[in-house]
Amino acid sequence: MINRILIRIKVVQLLYSYLLTQTDFRIEQEPDGASNDKKFAYAAYLNLMLLILEICGLSTRPQAGKGSVTADRKLANGKLAKALAADPTVRRIILRNSTDIDALRPVAQHLHDTIVASAVYREYHRKRKAELAEEVNMWIAVVETIFAKDPVLDKAMRALDGYSNVGYRRAVMQLANTLRSFYGASASYVQAYNALKESLDKAYELYLSIFVLITELTREQEARLETAMTKHLATSEERNPNRRFVDNRLAARLAESPALQALLKEHPVSWDTDFSLINRLLSEITSSQIYRDYMDAPESSFEADCEFWRDILRSVIFPGDALSEALEDKSIFWNDDLQTMGTFVLKTIRNAEQAEGEDISFFPQYKDEEDAKFGAELFTDAVDHREDYRALVEKFINTGNWDPDRLAFMDIVILTVAIAELKNYPNIPVVVTMNEYIEIANNYSTAKSGQFINGVLSSIARDLRESGEIAK
Repeated sequence: MINRILIRIKVVQLLYSYLLTQTDFRIEQEPDGASNDKKFAYAAYLNLMLLILEICGLSTRPQAGKGSVTADRKLANGKLAKALAADPTVRRIILRNSTDIDALRPVAQHLHDTIVASAVYREYHRKRKAELAEEVNMWIAVVETIFAKDPVLDKAMRALDGYSNVGYRRAVMQLANTLRSFYGASASYVQAYNALKESLDKAYELYLSIFVLITELTREQEARLETAMTKHLATSEERNPNRRFVDNRLAARLAESPALQALLKEHPVSWDTDFSLINRLLSEITSSQIYRDYMDAPESSFEADCEFWRDILRSVIFPGDALSEALEDKSIFWNDDLQTMGTFVLKTIRNAEQAEGEDISFFPQYKDEEDAKFGAELFTDAVDHREDYRALVEKFINTGNWDPDRLAFMDIVILTVAIAELKNYPNIPVVVTMNEYIEIANNYSTAKSGQFINGVLSSIARDLRESGEIAK
């Protein structure tokens, strides 16, 4: 019921927000006009960062190749070093080949062995599945103890031009702070990941809330009729009101539905405090031609009751401003959900109309377990491989028509998610993936974005087929 169309939109939106504000590492900038101590501190800081890569078996040579160290398996598989190696600033440092890493590379194996034998690493290694915070804390401890005090590393550092004891201590502190910044960035990833789940949960709550809204509107109108009947000088019409609206059989069945009550226990929603919204919607409903025709119809039926609410939702409530404004106040995640969830509400009412006499059947949150996992898996893969996917995009940009530096950031995000889907979901046809993300680009990016996404994604899909990475 929360279909993949909506899931794709949510993943793109949250990945965009996450990447717009996220940077894995806050790499220090080279100081201008600094003292000799600060200049050496910056050079040592870069050298120590590259040493972490070497210690973990990663190459720091401009021409990629194998690292100089045969690394312990857990060190080699750690997230921190891989993320550091993928950082654009670190990659530029490696490509410029402007550090002293060549002179320090011979001590990398010694440092690796010292780390592996240390108490802090043994404690970390004992954890079968260490959390990221534990990995980051382990490396901070390594930097502040082993890097700061190891005699072999100290000797190699002293051999470098401009060595300063003060500068080296400063470099150790700067590197520890950079590693801490990675944990902060990773925490923002967790927040974005959790926000995706919350957003999808809220979409389902919106679906349920529309049915609750029907019952609240009915209840309020009935209260109004009862109040009018007890007035001292009630009119004949007030004493004998037309009750067709408040006796609407769909609204009554919704109010009594065990299935809806069970869903509301898991996903509690309420309009109890939204008095102004209820009053405003009732005014709009009762002044509509749909309401007048319904109340004046010579006969009533369950089918007519269902059609009344379908027409009111479709023509009065969904396109109006009252509900949209209320939704903005209730949840930041509901801005774009009403159209999709409203469609499922209308389908539910249609199904109820066609199954008169049976309990109302509500859509589950997800069609199946695969759909339930789809958003989280797609988001995670897009984040984990965003640099690889960005490189793939740049490979196929026609620089005569598209300047890589002037591309809309949203287009890059859309392509990143689209590539993740192409590579990881063999049962989703390429044409489906392409059409979905072209549509997202048309709705959420620039006027030319759909055309751009179409061209680049077609080339990428063809390349992935030819390389054997996808077979669909």
